[in-house]
Amino acid sequence: MGRKVTVATCSLNQWALDFEGNLRRILRSIEIARNKGARYRLGPELEICGYGCWDHYFESDTILHSYQVLAQLLVAPVTQNIICDVGMPVMHRNVRYNCRVIFLNGKILLIRPKMVLANEGNYQEMRWFAPWPRSRQAEDHFLPRMIQKLTKQDVVPFGDLVLATKDTCIGTEICEELWTPHSPHIDMGLDGVEIFTNASGSHHVLRKAHTRVDLVNLATLKNGGIYLMANQKGCDGGRLYYDGCSMISVNGSTVAQGAQFSLDDVEVLTATVDLEDIRSYRAEISSRNLMASTVVPYTRVKVDFALSCHDDVLVSTTEPIRWHFHSLGEEISLGPACWLWDYLRRSEQAGFFLPLSGGLDSSATACLVYSMCCQVCQAVSNGNKEVLADVQRILNRDDVLPQDPQKLCGQLLTTCYMATQNSSQDTYNKAKELAEQIGSYHISFNIDGVVKAIMEIFRVMTGKMPQFLVHGGSSREDVAMQNVQARVRMVFSYLFAQLSLWSRGMQGGLLVLGTTNVDECLRGYVTKYDCSSADINPIGGMSKTDIRTFIQYCIDHFHLVCLRSIMAAPATAELKPLAEGQVSQTDEEDMGVTYKELTVFGRLRKVGKAGPYSMFCKLINMWKEICTPREVADKVKHFFRKYSLNRHKMTTLTPSYHAESYSPDDNRFDPRPFLYQSSWPWQFRCIDQQVMKLEGAEGDQDFDDLV
Repeated sequence: MGRKVTVATCSLNQWALDFEGNLRRILRSIEIARNKGARYRLGPELEICGYGCWDHYFESDTILHSYQVLAQLLVAPVTQNIICDVGMPVMHRNVRYNCRVIFLNGKILLIRPKMVLANEGNYQEMRWFAPWPRSRQAEDHFLPRMIQKLTKQDVVPFGDLVLATKDTCIGTEICEELWTPHSPHIDMGLDGVEIFTNASGSHHVLRKAHTRVDLVNLATLKNGGIYLMANQKGCDGGRLYYDGCSMISVNGSTVAQGAQFSLDDVEVLTATVDLEDIRSYRAEISSRNLMASTVVPYTRVKVDFALSCHDDVLVSTTEPIRWHFHSLGEEISLGPACWLWDYLRRSEQAGFFLPLSGGLDSSATACLVYSMCCQVCQAVSNGNKEVLADVQRILNRDDVLPQDPQKLCGQLLTTCYMATQNSSQDTYNKAKELAEQIGSYHISFNIDGVVKAIMEIFRVMTGKMPQFLVHGGSSREDVAMQNVQARVRMVFSYLFAQLSLWSRGMQGGLLVLGTTNVDECLRGYVTKYDCSSADINPIGGMSKTDIRTFIQYCIDHFHLVCLRSIMAAPATAELKPLAEGQVSQTDEEDMGVTYKELTVFGRLRKVGKAGPYSMFCKLINMWKEICTPREVADKVKHFFRKYSLNRHKMTTLTPSYHAESYSPDDNRFDPRPFLYQSSWPWQFRCIDQQVMKLEGAEGDQDFDDLV
C-alpha cells in the first residue's frame, strides 16, 4: 500500500562560523540518515553557520558563506533522493530571517522563515532577525546567482507553507514556535499535516529536559501525527551547552530518544511509522474533526516524491519507548563536563589549571574535569575516532590511547594548593587526597612571602600597616588584607597556567578554571580579580545546594571517598587568621545569609521578577513558620543592600556554564545596572510601613487585607 515512512532527525555539535566543520557534520548526518532508510532528514536550527554567531549575523559574510555551504549540499551525491531540511540565515527583500531551507535532488522546495523569535534570557534573536508575520502566506524569493546556476531556479517560495508529497503532508516549526500558546502545529494538524518538524537551538538548564519532551509529546497526543525535533548539542563558542535530546514522537508517545549529553559530534535518530496509524488516531477524535472542518487551509507546495515505498508489508514500525531522564547529579556530572571538553579541544590549549583549596566548590570543579576524562575514555572505548584524534592532538602524542580516566586526568589537569598562614592543615590534606584519587598533577606552595612583600610596599609608601580585625584593625583593613591573598592567587594561577607545562618540558598552555557558584555571585561574595577570575567557570551557574548533590553523586558513582570529609566541612575562604590552628571564618557567617536563603532570593529576584517590596510580600508567607515579618524584612533588606553594592562584580564575571534560571550573569542573561542606590530608601520604607501594619494587626488578619 505504501504507507510506512522512515524519517530522521539529528543532533549536531556545530560551532559558530566553522563552515567547513559544520558542512562535514551535516553531510555525515545525511549519509547516516540515508543508510538507515530515511527519506526525510531534519537538522538543528541555523546548523550551517552555527546558532551562536551573535553579531556576526550582521555581517554579509555570514550569509554569503552559508549560501556557499548550501551550494555544496545541493550538489553532494549523498543528498540525492532524500528531502533535506537545513537551517541558515537568509536575506529576503533586505530583511534578515532565521530560515529553514528544504531541498530535494538539487531543487529548493521551500524557504520557511521563523515566525516567533526567542528574545528572552540568553536569546536575542530580534536583534539580528525579523519574524515572518504573515501566517499561511508566501512570496517569491529571488535566489543568489550561485544557487540559480545549480538549481536552475530563479525564484522559490518564501513563507509559511507546507509540503505535500505523494503520500503525506509535512509542516515546519522552528524552536520557539513550539513554546508559544498557539503553536503552528495546531492548525497544521487540523489542516491535515501529518509530519511536523522542529529545528531547535535549545540549551541545557538543570531540570528542563522533561519540559521539552512533554511539549513534543503533547503536540501529537492532542492532534495526532509524527513530530520530529532536532537540537544542536555541545558548546558552540559561548556560555551555553546545547543538550541534544532530539526526539521523534508519534500520537503522544516517544518512539526515538537522542542523548542529552554526548561527545559524539553527530547523532542521527530514525523512526518508521505507519501513516494509517496517524489517520485512524485522528479519525477517532470527534472534537478534532469538528475543528478541522473550520480551519483556514495552508497552501501546499506539491513535491513529486514519496516518503514511503510501494511494497512495505514486511517493514516493521518503531515501537514507543519510555524516556530516560537523568538525575540531577548525573546532569551536573555530564553537561558541564561535555562543555569543558568542547572548550578544551576547540581552544587549542593543552589542559586545565585549577586552584584547589580543599573546599566544596573547587573540589566540584575538579570532579567535573574527572567526569570529562571518564567520558573521553568511554567514547574512545566505544570507537569514537574524533575524540581519540582530539586527545592525541591536545597531548601532542600520536601514541596515546586513553583508557584510564585517572591517567588522562593527570595529563589534562594541574591542581594547585596555594597556602598562606591562614590556611589549615585540614584543607591542605583534603586537596592532596582529592588530587590523588582523581589522578591530577598536583602541586602546592606557600604564598606568604609575596603577600608580605606587597603589604611591606604599602607600609613603606604610606607609613601604615593594615591589620586583621582580630588583631585590632578595622573592617576595611580586614577586607583589604583578605583581598591581597585572593588576588595573589589569581596572579600565580595564570603564571603557572602559562608556564607549568613548559617547566616540565611539555608544549602548550592551560586554561584556568574558576570555582565560584551562582549564589556567591548573586550576593557578590567574591573578590574582584581573585582566583575566581579565570578563563571559564564550569560551576558558575550552579547553586551551592545543587553542588552538594553533585558531590554526593561523585561519592556514590566515582567512589571518591575523600569527598565525604569535604562535604561535612563548613564552607570557608580561609583568608582570616586561624584560631589555635582551626578555621575561624565561615562563608555563611561572612555573608550574613545562608546558601539556601540565597537560592530563594535568587529565584524570586530573577524568575519571580520581584523587587525588594514584592520579595518581602512573598516571603512573609513562604517563611511564616520560621520568621516574623520583621525578621523577613531584615533579611530582604540585607540581601538587596549587599546585592546592589556588589553588582559591579558581575561585569567582570568569568564566563560560566549556564545551568540555572536565576544566574546573575551581567553579560547577556541578566542585564541590569551596576551602580545602584544601595540604601533603597523608597523600597525599604514601603517594607517598614508594611511591617508596622502587620505588627499592629490583630488576630489572624490576612495580609491581603492590609495592602
